[in-house]
Amino acid sequence: MKLLIEEYQYNVADVENVLDGLFTLQDVEQKVSVSYVGYYYNPHPEVRDVVFILPKVLIDEQGLVFGEYEPKDLIHLDDAKMDEKHRKFIYEFAVWIHRAIVVYNDSHEKNEIVLHRQIQDEGKGSHKKKSNTLLDVILSLIRFNKENQQFFTFILKNLHSGFNKINWGKTIARTTAIVQDSSPTYLNPVNKKRQVNFDEELIVIFFSILQYISDTYGFRSNINFGFKLITGAKFKRYLDGFGRTRLRQIKYKYFSDTAVKLWDLCYAFFDKTYKIRVNTSQSEYLLVKSFHIVFEAMIDELIGDTDIPRGLKEQDDGKLVDHFYTYDGLLIDDKADDDIYYIGDSKYYKIGNSLGKESIYKQRTYARNVIQWNLDIWLNGKPHKPNMADPFERIQLFDEVTEGYNVIPNFFISASIDKKTLSYEDYTEPHPNQPPVSRQFKNRLYDRDTLLLSHYDVNFLFVLALYARNNAGTKAAWRHSVRDKFRRAVQDMLKEKFEFYALAAHPDVDASSYFKAHFQETLGKTFRPYENQQLFSLALDREFPADNDRLLTSLGENFYVVPVKLGEDPSDSLSVERSRKGDIESPGGMGKFLTCLVRKEEIGEYGRNNIAKLYQLFYNHEAEGATYVMLNMPGGDISEAKYLLPLIDNTIDGYYDIERISFGSRTKVTKDGQYIPNYPTLRIKIGAYHPLERRCTEGIVPRMANQIWSYAQLQNVMVRTNAYSIGDAGSNLAEEPEFVYGDEEPEDLDYIEN
Repeated sequence: MKLLIEEYQYNVADVENVLDGLFTLQDVEQKVSVSYVGYYYNPHPEVRDVVFILPKVLIDEQGLVFGEYEPKDLIHLDDAKMDEKHRKFIYEFAVWIHRAIVVYNDSHEKNEIVLHRQIQDEGKGSHKKKSNTLLDVILSLIRFNKENQQFFTFILKNLHSGFNKINWGKTIARTTAIVQDSSPTYLNPVNKKRQVNFDEELIVIFFSILQYISDTYGFRSNINFGFKLITGAKFKRYLDGFGRTRLRQIKYKYFSDTAVKLWDLCYAFFDKTYKIRVNTSQSEYLLVKSFHIVFEAMIDELIGDTDIPRGLKEQDDGKLVDHFYTYDGLLIDDKADDDIYYIGDSKYYKIGNSLGKESIYKQRTYARNVIQWNLDIWLNGKPHKPNMADPFERIQLFDEVTEGYNVIPNFFISASIDKKTLSYEDYTEPHPNQPPVSRQFKNRLYDRDTLLLSHYDVNFLFVLALYARNNAGTKAAWRHSVRDKFRRAVQDMLKEKFEFYALAAHPDVDASSYFKAHFQETLGKTFRPYENQQLFSLALDREFPADNDRLLTSLGENFYVVPVKLGEDPSDSLSVERSRKGDIESPGGMGKFLTCLVRKEEIGEYGRNNIAKLYQLFYNHEAEGATYVMLNMPGGDISEAKYLLPLIDNTIDGYYDIERISFGSRTKVTKDGQYIPNYPTLRIKIGAYHPLERRCTEGIVPRMANQIWSYAQLQNVMVRTNAYSIGDAGSNLAEEPEFVYGDEEPEDLDYIEN
């Protein structure tokens, strides 16, 4: 076996014969490198051997294979001074590479990177290879099974010919008959005994080998005959030496050419030095150029999603993301429909290589394009409105209340091999050198320009074997496992860099208004990831403790604030904090709401041209700039009222700023005809209109008018459906005012002045 390493610079004299006939060489200053990976049989008279070109991932940053061998010293592998462990590894590793190329070629039918010439039949030439490899033997065993089904059927038919028939001579001589009606009946007839059949034993060994290479390497073979195969610990005993011993014991039981060929193949499998006869007149090969494309396909097959909308993986600026999928978000665990985009890029380097600046820049651009694609759907309606059944479209990155952006995991995956253990076990570890954080402003995690990149090493051998076996169930299990591992790793990175808190507004604080008023202090630090949309996440960079303390103090005057572990639901912690602190009057509180009732028939005083219809103005949300005259004084401290809340058709859907309140008077006529002079009224200058989060109809009745409500009472009204009480049990109910609205006396009606 000859061994070359992809892209390694060899001296021309060292590889001149080995590469005879291979047509893609690069000659740089008398150096030759091969840009292929795979299998190549060279029939040159001085070579006549297999040439394996293995991936450059075997070479470390010092240019050594396994950290010990110069690649040029391994060209003639059979003669190289190498540890037996490393030699065995290379023989098996070559099988995995071959198998991975086959799987890639089968799943990418129109690819232009795989070069393949069918391996010739063994046993038809006059020469044996100078050495055979495990791959030679495996492929020969598989071909033998395909081409010799009639041989197996013939052997099986002979094995069972006459079996289980009664031996009447022995039955009559050895057993007693029962005679009834002059007819003997034998209760224990003697059957023909089955003898040890060496043809059957060889076939059982053969099919056991096929089953083993199917389970181990993923090579599929049809085993159409119901023999009891050798498996598990018993087959391991065959691998450990008993297979050679047993085959030597039965070697001279076979005479047909087919049986001898079968024995040869089975023996070659257990004895790696045994040579098999092949046709050596032509070269054969299975090679792939640009092996990094195969590596990307391997990783994408194992972790990526399919059927991804255009603009996410195939981006509109021509960039193509290696790996893209949706998975659980970073900020909260076990929340339904809380997925986020994951953007990955494969890096096929030599062991230990670090990322280049160009790769880091491109990866950040991928994330920016994904954010814009999402915004076009949610904010601009382009190209269409979000489809909530689509896992890619139902994700909303931007939060309109806090104007924060969700965190998108963006990472690199590079191939790694443990030089000491050469283990095929699963391990995924953070790369020693992590990419820097890209940001426009300091201390803003929830900002569209804050882009976190991470870099992970995966065991190339594990990924290679998993892909090559091509087992759907095993791949699906690892896909979930590695996605969760990436997510946890990104969370750990965030926990290291940031402190996380949860916020809930005090009862008198409108969180949305607060964030708008304190835009500069909270932008990029707050976001709403929780199922309860009244709760907020606060992320503070540990590098800025003084700034963080000032912000926490300010927020603590208007919000319940508790520290929270990333991924936890803070509802219970905030409930405990709310119970401990109670209802608080906040410096940034909303202020009070003055309620008024608006009816269709109320038009103001007669004979006044500047009186407008109350109902029409309020219904159309056009009362800004007018003066509302309230003829009946509300209960409570009027000076606390900042907003006018109209009740229209038993509905509340928004409120107005109160720009100014002044007092007037009138003469009130009571129901019994008495006149009350200088009865006080309110003149309210109406400001801008503000819609509520939702329209509230249930439980809104006329007796709620002419009251002064706190923000907490308003929130309570909006969430209750069939109860008219406002606030907690200790709060006053909204009472029916003394004055009956709709009285026919015109001077008793509230009105608006333009």
